[in-house]
Amino acid sequence: MNEIRKDFLSLGQTNRDKPLVYLDSAATSLTPNQVIQSELEYYEKYRGSVHRSVYELGEKATNAFENSRKRIAKLIGASEKSIVFTKSATESINLVAESWGYYNLSKNDVVLLTDMEHHSNIIPWQMICKKTGAKIKYLKSSSDGTIDVDKFKNALDKNIKMVSITHASNVFGTINPVKEFVNLAHKNGSKIMLDGCQAIPHMKVSVEELGCDFYAFSGHKMLGPTGVGVLYGKEELLDKMEPYQTGGGIIKTVTMENSSWTSIPHKFEPGTPMIAQVIALSPAADYLENCLESHDNKLMEYAIEKMNSINGISIYGDAKDRTPILSFNIEGVHSLDLAHFLDFEGITIRSGHHCCQPLMQALDISACARASFYFYNTFSEVDFLVEKINKAIQVIK
Repeated sequence: MNEIRKDFLSLGQTNRDKPLVYLDSAATSLTPNQVIQSELEYYEKYRGSVHRSVYELGEKATNAFENSRKRIAKLIGASEKSIVFTKSATESINLVAESWGYYNLSKNDVVLLTDMEHHSNIIPWQMICKKTGAKIKYLKSSSDGTIDVDKFKNALDKNIKMVSITHASNVFGTINPVKEFVNLAHKNGSKIMLDGCQAIPHMKVSVEELGCDFYAFSGHKMLGPTGVGVLYGKEELLDKMEPYQTGGGIIKTVTMENSSWTSIPHKFEPGTPMIAQVIALSPAADYLENCLESHDNKLMEYAIEKMNSINGISIYGDAKDRTPILSFNIEGVHSLDLAHFLDFEGITIRSGHHCCQPLMQALDISACARASFYFYNTFSEVDFLVEKINKAIQVIK
């Protein structure tokens, strides 16, 4: 554990003049030095534009960029052509909503979502439904923060053309049974997209095994840089889709009257891409595959046990299969006040609606606190968190 923590230089700093205890990895993970050095190396040693340069620096940059595409494809069990680089998972979902949804949804068609979706997997579908006349149907989660397979099956009907659902909830931590959802959606004749932002950092994902049509995730939650996301799409679907944004880099020909597009995946990557960030995704994937997944599980079990000892606590979600996320409220203590108090003890947690206002409404709360753990966190940090929450209760109440 100490050797791992040495790779994360951020863990050696202070927060409000106290040793940092970082418990907000579900929002953005810390970045190992290997990833930082990879990005720095591009700027220092082969800074150049990709794909259209014949000079050596440009060739090196292009090779590193496309090798990262190969590495990400390998990470999720996909083909290189099926990997599109975007600025974020948010942009990945918007790309599908616009490029697939605009041309495939019409009046009376339905997009099936759940009440546990991040806003980034709700708003793009709201916008495209306004343009196409399609409607959104929401599947409600159970009191334990899960979605039952039979409930999902019963929600399907012939009008549902797209299902877009989170692989793992950023509030409950619930890992949804998405393979079963994919099979049922396809039997219904529906396409299905998975938001993998909270799943990729904590579990092995194979899009081939899942069988999903689209899969989106971000770099900064999986040890990588900010400003880069990934969209996986089945090649036969991407081939038929129009570009979401247009410009240089995606064209085959341009005349004064019309334009034609290059082949996938590059037809979805207009302009100068996020070169350094994409390149740094490769060492992030390397590091990720060597993570101690079992440590996540053990740490989460320990955290649940310790947190349940706090008087007046309500923990949201009780799924058996979950990522290391704990969302909670404490009677008589507002989550924002708690987050501020812990901040001055060196502890970083998140407070608010977590970009899940529909879920907050379903839970009949306006906000909650969230502590999210990763493999670089320790059992002693959990103990420290519980100690300071108890202190906060005494002070704030």
